Parts: sequence; C-alpha cells; structure tokens
Amino acid sequence: MDRKSRRIRRATIALMIGVALGAPGSLASAAQGAAPPPQPVAVAPTPGSPGAGDPYFPTYGNGGYDARHYDLRVRYDPDSDVLSGRARIRATALQDLSRFDLDLVALNVRQVTVDGRRAAWSRQGDQELVVTPPRPLRRGRSFTVRVRYDGTPVPFADPNLGTYGFLTTSDGAIAIGEPQVAAHWYPVNDHPSDKATYRIALTVPRGIQTVSNVLPTGPVVHGRWATTTWRVRDPMASYLAFLAVGRFDLHRWTTASGLPVLDAVDSGITGPLRARIESSFARQGEILEAESGWFGRYPYEAAGGMVDDVPVAFALENQTRPTYSPRFWNIPSAPTLGDVVVAHELAHQWYGDSVALKRWQDIWLNEGFATYAEWLWTQREFQFTPQETFDALYARPDGDPFWHLKIGDPKPNRMFDEPVYVRGAMTLQALRMTVGDRTFFRILRSWARQHRNGNGTTAGFVALSERVSGRSLDSLFDAWLFTDSKPPRPPASAGLAAGTPRGRTAQVAQWVDAWSAGLRGRLATAPGGRM
Repeated sequence: MDRKSRRIRRATIALMIGVALGAPGSLASAAQGAAPPPQPVAVAPTPGSPGAGDPYFPTYGNGGYDARHYDLRVRYDPDSDVLSGRARIRATALQDLSRFDLDLVALNVRQVTVDGRRAAWSRQGDQELVVTPPRPLRRGRSFTVRVRYDGTPVPFADPNLGTYGFLTTSDGAIAIGEPQVAAHWYPVNDHPSDKATYRIALTVPRGIQTVSNVLPTGPVVHGRWATTTWRVRDPMASYLAFLAVGRFDLHRWTTASGLPVLDAVDSGITGPLRARIESSFARQGEILEAESGWFGRYPYEAAGGMVDDVPVAFALENQTRPTYSPRFWNIPSAPTLGDVVVAHELAHQWYGDSVALKRWQDIWLNEGFATYAEWLWTQREFQFTPQETFDALYARPDGDPFWHLKIGDPKPNRMFDEPVYVRGAMTLQALRMTVGDRTFFRILRSWARQHRNGNGTTAGFVALSERVSGRSLDSLFDAWLFTDSKPPRPPASAGLAAGTPRGRTAQVAQWVDAWSAGLRGRLATAPGGRM
C-alpha cells in the first residue's frame, strides 16, 4: 500500500470512529437538530396515608414515613389524672411528603415542630394528628418531629376487643393493650409494622414508682417529682411499649446465664397470692433457658415480669417485661397455671415481639407459637407431649365449632378466640408431624433468627418452612389455616417422636381437658380474650 492509500485509510477509520462516538465533526453532528432526550417529570409531594394499610384496622398506623426512634418525656400525676408529655420522633420519609399523620387519642396538642420549625397541625377523627411541615419532606430524608401535649388519658373501648389502654388504678395507672394502646399516651405511628427504638423518661410524684421496658436509670429527684428513664435499644412495636405508675416492690436479680431481670409486683398484693406469684417469677430463668433451647438465643438484653392489681384479666407480652393479672395465681384448682402463663408470655419475646406481625390477620403467628411453648413446657414439667396434646384435641368431632374458624384470617372480632391459640399450636404440630422433629425445630429457630427485630407474615413462614424442609407445604398450611372445617390429619414423619402409649390415653385426655378449660377461662375473662 502506498503512502497516499494509507492516508485515505486512516482518514476513513477516523471518520468511522467519529460516527460511532458522536464526536464533533462526525456524521452524528447532523442530528444536532433532533429533540433532546426526555427529562424526568417532577412529582409533586403528596400526603402520607392516614393508615398503615392493614385491612383489619385501616386507621391504625400511618403511611409515608418510617419512625426510627421515640424519645418520650412523660409526667403523670395520679391525684389529678393529668398526663403531660414531650415527644421527639426521628423518622425517614418514604415518599415526597406534603404532610403526614401521627396517632394520638384524646390528649390536647399544644405545639408541633418539624426539624425545629413550627408546623401546622390539625385533628381529624378520633386519633389522627395531621402535621404539615413548613416545607415538603423529600423521599429518603431524615426528619425530627416534636410534639408537646397534655390532658387526661382515656381507655379504649371496642365492641369486640373490650376495654383497655390507659387505665387508672387505686395508686396510679397502667397503659397496656392490644392491638392498640400507644396512641393513648404518646403520639405514634401505631402499627407493629413500623418498629422503633425508645427512650422513655417517666416523671411522677416522689414516693411512687414507674415501670416500663428493659432496665431503668434513676430515679432523679427534683422537688416533689422523680424521673426514671428506660431505654429500649432493640426495635419495638408500639403496642409493646408500656408504662405503669404506682407502688411496686421491685426485685432485681440475674439468671444463671447472666441475664439481668427486673420484676415488679403491686405492693398491695401479699400473703399466699404474693408467694405464688414470686414462685413463678423465680422460674423465669429456667423457662428462658428451656425456650432458648427450642427457639434460639433470647433476643433481648433484659427480662422480667410485672403484676399490677388492675381491673383487667389478661397478660400481655410487653417487650422484655410482660404484664400479668394477679388472677392467674388465684385459682386454687390450678396451682401451676401461673408458670404456664409465664412460659406463654416469655415465648412471645421471640414470636410476637422480636418477630412482630406485619398485619393483624396473621395473629396466629403470635398466639399459636406461644401456645405451642406451653405444650413444650408441659412436656418438660409433666411429660405430656405435644403429640399427645394434639391427638386429644384432634378427637373433637367434625361438627365442633372449634373447627369452623379460618385461623389464618379470623377477622378482627375473632382474633383472640380459642381456635387461634389452640389450632395455631396444632398447625405447628401438624408441621412437625410432616417434616420431623429435627427439621421442625430448625424452622422455628430459623424463623426467629432471620426475622429478629423485624416482622413476619404467614406467607413468609410457609416459604421458610418449605425452604428448610425441601418440601411443598402449601396444601398443609391451606388446610390448617384457611379452611373452616376439620383438616385431614397429617401422616407422621419417620423422624417424629412417639405418640401416646396404650393405657395412657385417658390420662392425657383428662389433662388436655383441664388445660383447655384453663385456657378458655383465661380468654373468657380477658377483655377481647387477648393473652
């Protein structure tokens, strides 16, 4: 090739590269008159929804943001029944927000700020506090809301779930309940799908105590008032935050494994009743050790229990410190009932608290698991196995109303009915019969570990069970959770512990009848049946 041909070739290659890259002076420059590429269309900020999207309780919680931390400073005077509070809430916008809602019931709002600037606010309905920040909040932005409020708290009355919430006592008050309670004493995104950490500073007149979650610092005395501060470092669903004000005897101790425990018992409870309560509380370390073997490592930094002489008959799994009605220890015919209830509520620390619900329809994930813990504890104490309990309960006839509730979708008015608890536990035993002992407990521990400090759903539990077992389980769960008739009995797996020996059936049936009657009694006397 001569020199001229090489020059022509180099020029041709250069031109081709210019065309490919769209370089100035190339053929691509001929397209300079074409329309520029479309630009993203700006989306105007919109209001967050006034509910979390839960079909059972559409107004509970709110949308558009994620609450990360609540710093609550609450003062309560039992003499006047007036509560005053200052709430500082750190949150992150999940959309471009023009305004957002908090839940707050009955209490008077005095001032709201967003990022230190005064915000407009209004009240809508019974519980919505609508906040309009000075300027819109862009998606992904962290922001801080401060609310100053006061008033006389009121209890919550529901035709299906009873009366609960902020309840006055002879020497103070207590705020406990499910599915909603938090909005009765602080502004909140009141749905378990939005968990957060907490700092709760409770100020009361000197001479009375406060109790809340985890462990306290203080009290710090200032004049006639004293402040005790409680810190919750693990994310917590709002209904699990609680306060109690009154005269309590506080007992700090440590389990054999080194876990700090704080128990609180109403000072007015004395005599044999007090002795039975303290006997059950002394077994918490033993119960937690057993449940850690079944479910995996205990998820929190402290434990304990509280008994207040309050006119409710239920127990509630407040995070790290369940509250109990004294009536559980006041039934002479059931001297060990208190131990069983403590085993139930402590199991909720894994299933219900650490792994919280994403929607209330899946309540069996809480109550079925905690009831199954009762069966495991009963086997440890009295040698009646979960399989024997299952067999005795499965003997109920097909037409028994016990089988007529779809426990995977019980509807709001039946969330705390007996079948949700008992058939929830039976569903777990049916799973155990299908996959075998070893795989079953791997599933339970994996569920607690993989969703620790988070939320779970029925669909998620089914998927995990299938993944761990390597089996399709849709038909099993459909039959046990979503039918209103007696499900077929699963065939026993080769890896399952033996059932009831001959000659023992009547003894087991007698025990199961007594246990079932006790459970029905616990649910029947509790407002809404919760436990």
